[in-house]
Amino acid sequence: MRKLVVNAFVTLDGVMQAPGGPEEDPSGGFTHGGWGVTQFDDVMVEKIGEGMGQPFDLLLGRKTYEIFAAHWPYVEGPFADALNGATKYVASRTLDSVDWQNSKLIEGDVGEEVAKLKEADGPVIQVQGSATLIQTLLEHDLVDEFGLMIFPVVLGTGKRVFGDGAIPAGLRLKDSKMSTTGVILTTYERAGDVEYGSAALEEPTEAEIQRRERQLAER
Repeated sequence: MRKLVVNAFVTLDGVMQAPGGPEEDPSGGFTHGGWGVTQFDDVMVEKIGEGMGQPFDLLLGRKTYEIFAAHWPYVEGPFADALNGATKYVASRTLDSVDWQNSKLIEGDVGEEVAKLKEADGPVIQVQGSATLIQTLLEHDLVDEFGLMIFPVVLGTGKRVFGDGAIPAGLRLKDSKMSTTGVILTTYERAGDVEYGSAALEEPTEAEIQRRERQLAER
């Protein structure tokens, strides 16, 4: 089975909306677009390059697809070559066609179709951006790994990586490092169910109560 990896830039309070600029995604009246731009450094670029340095397919929501398709075909460099050359699967209820090279429109139920993609032969499937699509993937427990770059920023509003529909899941920290600007680069892998416990004090037994009463009486 192919691994599905969600990559996202997120704030400390989990917001992933429009890190690259005000025009990227102002939906919902979001006014904080561009919150991630000034904190990029070579450590982060190297980390992104590692993910693009091996074969991968892309899974994108409509908005992220349109942003990428309007930019990457018209620039040069290793990132552009990797993204333009990758097979791209696009989840959309409104698009009738996708013109960016090597792009395919997902038809039918997204959860079912992505599950089929994971069963098929091929390289790792990467999700970039695509906040709405991520919620569907989480609801169907289709994500195997999260590559989260956590920025030292709190916004209080905006689309979040983990919405209300995410099923409870255990994660294991696979890798972490820090950029020169304080961004924490993390990789979490799926690790079964949530393990529950309790920090509440246990009710004392009758024998324990009597022992404590004797100790107090002897003082």
